[in-house]
Amino acid sequence: MNKLTKEEEHIIVHKGTELPFSGEYVHTKEDGIYSCRRCDTPLFLSDDKFDSECGWPSFDDAIKEAVLEIPDMDGRRTEIVCANCHGHLGHVFEGEGFTEKNVRHCVNSLSIKLMKK
Repeated sequence: MNKLTKEEEHIIVHKGTELPFSGEYVHTKEDGIYSCRRCDTPLFLSDDKFDSECGWPSFDDAIKEAVLEIPDMDGRRTEIVCANCHGHLGHVFEGEGFTEKNVRHCVNSLSIKLMKK
């Protein structure tokens, strides 16, 4: 496991949320693979990233079996976590119509890191 800053621990371990439009990957368009900041597991491909204008990085797909979906504690949303370390990534939403896949993985920038191609 990688050493986390206090802010990263707040998001990844304690299921926090960074402020909208504050994360380093909100507008990133670089090619690469987004991996878990806590354990380095590959989670999302840059080809699946899109601009949803929601304030957080958005992906319409995840790497197969890398991301788990679990009911959120609020009872209304679906949380997404790293399948390897169970670190909090964000939430997944369906039926919004942003892409043909009709799915938006809304991810905290502090939960991921981009490994450039």
